[in-house]
Amino acid sequence: MAYKRRKVESLEIAVNSGTKKYVRYNEGADLYSMGIHGFTDLAKEAGAVRKINGVCLVNVDILNEYIEEMYG
Repeated sequence: MAYKRRKVESLEIAVNSGTKKYVRYNEGADLYSMGIHGFTDLAKEAGAVRKINGVCLVNVDILNEYIEEMYG
């Protein structure tokens, strides 16, 4: 079964402009062109996950810094 990449242009604009600092796992996976499990693991490794009222949010600033430190 082939998967389509969802449109994330508006999400990318919001994140890059700083108006959206946190993303959910599925948004982040689309934004970073990764699978959901890989993104979840990466976000947890980076310490970028915040759980608020049962919703897991990922701080993209922390995640980007972690990626640059570890893989950049």
